[in-house]
Amino acid sequence: MMASGADSRYTQQRLGQGSSIVDLFERANLTTDLSAVEQLLIERSQSRSALITAASIHTVRSGGKRLRAAMALLSAQLGNYQLAHVIHAAASAELIHAASLVHDDLVDQAARRRGRVTVHTCWDNDVALMVGDYLFALAAAEMSLSPDPRIITFYAQAVQTIVEGELSPVTAVEPVETALRQYFYKTGAKTAVLFEAACKAGMAAGSGSDAQIVALGSYGFDVGVAFQIVDDVLDFTGDEGTLGKPAGNDLRQGTITLPLIYALKATGSPRLRAIIEQSDPDDAEVESSIAEVLAAGGADEAMDEARRYITQAIGHLSGFPASPAQRTLIDLAQFVVNRES
Repeated sequence: MMASGADSRYTQQRLGQGSSIVDLFERANLTTDLSAVEQLLIERSQSRSALITAASIHTVRSGGKRLRAAMALLSAQLGNYQLAHVIHAAASAELIHAASLVHDDLVDQAARRRGRVTVHTCWDNDVALMVGDYLFALAAAEMSLSPDPRIITFYAQAVQTIVEGELSPVTAVEPVETALRQYFYKTGAKTAVLFEAACKAGMAAGSGSDAQIVALGSYGFDVGVAFQIVDDVLDFTGDEGTLGKPAGNDLRQGTITLPLIYALKATGSPRLRAIIEQSDPDDAEVESSIAEVLAAGGADEAMDEARRYITQAIGHLSGFPASPAQRTLIDLAQFVVNRES
C-alpha cells in the first residue's frame, strides 16, 4: 500500500513540531511511506461500533511524530526493503504505543496529552479501558500479517515488559544508586523496549541476519532511553505551549525522574524531598522546585546521560555499510536529544 504522493498535510501535522524532523523525513524520502502507515492506522481504527471508531481515531491522530514507525521503516531499509513487508510491523509499533498511552493516561487520570484531551476525559474510564484493549488487539492482528513470525515475538515481549514497567514506579530518591536503578529499569521497560521492538521488527522484515536484528534492537533501546530522559528534562525546561501540558507535571504527580534524582544527589535539598511527598503542591511550590532542580544542574546532568545513550546507540550502527538509511538513523538519534517537544 502506498499513499498517493507526499502528503504535506501529514508532514506538517503529524511530524512537524519542528522543521528538523520534517526535513529529516523528507530528506530520507520517508514521508510517502509514513503517510501509507498513517492511512493504514486510520483504516484499522474503523469498527462496527461508532464509539470505538471515534475514540480510536482520536487516539491514533494524537500519535506524535511517528518515530517508532519511522525507525521500523529505516531499519528495514538497511536490508531488503519492501514497504509491503514492513508496513504491518511499523503500524504495529504505533498501535501498541497508542494503546499504552490510553491506559497510561487512564491510570494517571491525565486530562490532556500533547495538548489533546485524553480518551477517558472525552468519554469515560470504561471507554478508555476498552479502547486501549481494542488497540492492543489491532496491533496483534497487524503484526500477524508480517512476513517473519519473529515479529510477533518481538512485540509480545515488548508489551509484557511495558506493563511491568508501568507497575514499577520509582519510589526512592536515596540512596542514589537505588533511585538510578529504579529509574533506568522503569525507563527501559516503559519506553525503550518498544523502540527496540520496532527496530528489530523492521530489520526482520528486511530479511536481516540475527546479528543485525540484535544490533538494531540495541540501537532502538538506547535511543528509547534517551528519548525518555529528554522527555523528563523537558518537563523542567519546557512550557505548556510546546509540551501540551504544564511544566512541572511530574513534580505535581510525585513522579521521580532523572533531573530530580541528580539535583537531590547534588544538594540533598529538603524542599525537593518534601515536594515528592505532597499530594497537591501549589504552582508556586512547583515553580520554585523547578528552579532549584535547574540551578543544581539536574537537567544538565540528565541531558549528558541522554547524549551518552545516543553515542552508544549510534555505535550499534557501525557494522552496517554507509547508506542513506544508516545516515538517517544517526540523524534521528541526534534529533532525539535536540528536540524541544
